[in-house]
Amino acid sequence: MKKTPIPVTEASSRYNDLERMPVKELLNNINREDKNVPTAVEKVIPAIEKLVDAIIPRMKKGGRLFYMGAGTSGRLGIVDASECPPTFGVPQGMVIGIIAGGDAAIRKAVEFAEDDTIQGWKDLKKYKITSKDVVIGIAASGTTPYVIGALEQCNKNNIATGCITCNPNSPLVKVSKYPVAVVVGPEFVTGSTRMKAGTAQKLVLNMISTSVMIRLGRIKGNKMVDMQLSNNKLVKRGTRILEKELHISEQKAKKLLLQYGNVRNALNNAGK
Repeated sequence: MKKTPIPVTEASSRYNDLERMPVKELLNNINREDKNVPTAVEKVIPAIEKLVDAIIPRMKKGGRLFYMGAGTSGRLGIVDASECPPTFGVPQGMVIGIIAGGDAAIRKAVEFAEDDTIQGWKDLKKYKITSKDVVIGIAASGTTPYVIGALEQCNKNNIATGCITCNPNSPLVKVSKYPVAVVVGPEFVTGSTRMKAGTAQKLVLNMISTSVMIRLGRIKGNKMVDMQLSNNKLVKRGTRILEKELHISEQKAKKLLLQYGNVRNALNNAGK
């Protein structure tokens, strides 16, 4: 009987007897493994580009971007989605993160939620998903039934699908139209994909959302001109941008910023 191959993310760590290692050695070895992640991401930039190129025209026509995952992968998608409105000033609901087990799973694992092959599609249908939208499944192993089942249904309904995984020959890659497989190798702690795999997924998510938002016109020069002024730090950042762009005093810049509500509006209305 042919033995099922072990996924890369489940392969045994290159290190052993971790409990005997001094703290300094533990930290150095973890850091040594982490250094491999950006190089692995660099190798799949062409795949990321194809995914981003599929997202942009759909979002320009009013489509939305969905992230779907379970456990760490689901949480990473939710983090990226939740940061888009304050960073880029886009409406809530333009980028949406969905996690197996619902919002309760953000803080506490929901047993066997990721094993449901039907629930992912049910969760997407709550948002009245259409062919203008894009769904990216996130799963380090590439075997999560919740995510795979959802993407299978998306394909049947002419909805663009992508994925971020760390297993190149996984079922998730096969079901995705625009797969991104970042091979980071075995984890320092065998199977602990919140480590290198999670870091790789976070890097790719940063690249996707940032590049998409730039192409949608949400950045001017290199500044977050549409950011929400939700705290004093961001008010100060917006004030500095206006000071530099308009060559005015801090006092005038802050007054202008607060008057018009964000940097872009202040720039557009300055001098009127």
